[in-house]
Amino acid sequence: MSVAGAPVRVDDGSPGSVRVSGELTFGTAAAALKAIDTAVARDGRSELDLSGVTRSDSAGLACVLAVLAQSAERGRKLKVSNMPEGMHLLASVCEVESLMA
Repeated sequence: MSVAGAPVRVDDGSPGSVRVSGELTFGTAAAALKAIDTAVARDGRSELDLSGVTRSDSAGLACVLAVLAQSAERGRKLKVSNMPEGMHLLASVCEVESLMA
């Protein structure tokens, strides 16, 4: 059984925003966390756009929550936009939706 998913792509070409695409899952979350956090920290990014995420699981949700926490530690408010429905449902079940607002 393979746990590796499609590589996560992080696009920080839009001013103020970081767009994530690909699978944000157990197999990709560790590398994604590093790449997303680096991109978000650059130039005071204020939006994390998840419109390109094709699949996510609890590790993907944990990755997003970690990026939000690290951004808050830097004194920056980060808005999550276009959260995939599955991630939104998982956040609701885990009662962490308020952390993603």
